[in-house]
Amino acid sequence: MTDDPPSQDPSPDGEAAAGRDQGEVSVYPPRLRTFRHTTILLVTVGALVQLVLSAYYLSIGHAPAPHNLPVAVVAAADQQESVRQQIEHGGSFRVTFATDAGQIRSDILRKDVYGGLDLSGATPHLYIASAAGTGASNAIRSAFTAVINNRVAQNVKKLEAAGGPVPLSTVQQLTSPAAITDVAPLPGSDTTGGSVGLLIQALALGATVAALGLGRLVDRRRRSLVQGASHVAMMVLYSVASAAVVLMVAGWFGVPASGSRWSLFLSFLLVSLAITGSTAAFVSLFGPAGSLVGTLYFTLGVIISGSSILPEFLPTAGRVFGQALPTGAGVAAIRDSLYFPDAPVRTPLTVLGLYAGIGLGAVLVINAFSPSRRRRAGVAVPPG
Repeated sequence: MTDDPPSQDPSPDGEAAAGRDQGEVSVYPPRLRTFRHTTILLVTVGALVQLVLSAYYLSIGHAPAPHNLPVAVVAAADQQESVRQQIEHGGSFRVTFATDAGQIRSDILRKDVYGGLDLSGATPHLYIASAAGTGASNAIRSAFTAVINNRVAQNVKKLEAAGGPVPLSTVQQLTSPAAITDVAPLPGSDTTGGSVGLLIQALALGATVAALGLGRLVDRRRRSLVQGASHVAMMVLYSVASAAVVLMVAGWFGVPASGSRWSLFLSFLLVSLAITGSTAAFVSLFGPAGSLVGTLYFTLGVIISGSSILPEFLPTAGRVFGQALPTGAGVAAIRDSLYFPDAPVRTPLTVLGLYAGIGLGAVLVINAFSPSRRRRAGVAVPPG
């Protein structure tokens, strides 16, 4: 009797099984496997970036509240301690006492305080500065209204304890609302106060792109002091043009206040130089990957810059770090140039100057002393 040969399964499953038995590892071509792995990597990285940015933005901006917001109060000596305790309760405000309403006004214009309350007269008077931030003016209205209502309640109790008739004039004084003066109002061309944030975003994004673009124009294989000086000159020229263009566009929408154009131009110029110079230094060191610094200024720095959320409404780390970045220093310089010409701007201008000076100086040093690719390879570099 003859043994029959083993039967072969002609189905596609049988062919695939036979292929695996013969040592085939995968039925996918190499290009398809690469595409699949790349897609998985991109989706994973994108999801992680979204997770980090969403958590970062919401942790800062989902419920901003004031922290030691400085305010001024005029009150009688026997009332000062109780007023201080009521306003400072919870740590939202920090009270300083002024001699009169004139001092409150001058302190607001110098940005020493964000608002004030005058309790020296028959009717309380509230002072705010909406140009400093609508969040601050709203918080001050709410807190000081509570103080005024408490004062009215105490006066009513005193009248009830006296037991006598209450004159009509006294009733009118108690029931009349407090007068409100906006010492530094927002102009009609910027009713929400959003112009500062929009301007700093335009400057930051433009400066980052310029630093990367100008870095690509420079031949990293032929570094020299002359080339470094040319790179710095191009960045200065770009920053001047950028500041002039942004100032011109802002003027189209009526943003610059009268008499603030030169100080505003200087602020724009330093913001652009600070971001361009510091980003260019990293581009000179690490190539296009160095432009990530500029991207971080835009993605992480703008939200803690004080443009939409005041520094006093940020967590402590965000407030300190935000004002140490060129975006935060730029917002302070631009806002004060627009709305608070009496406020000192030495600190933000110093921060911007340091970023610009160190960044541009680093570009010069890197080009002058860092060996070029051709020198490292032993190839003679022709002069010039």
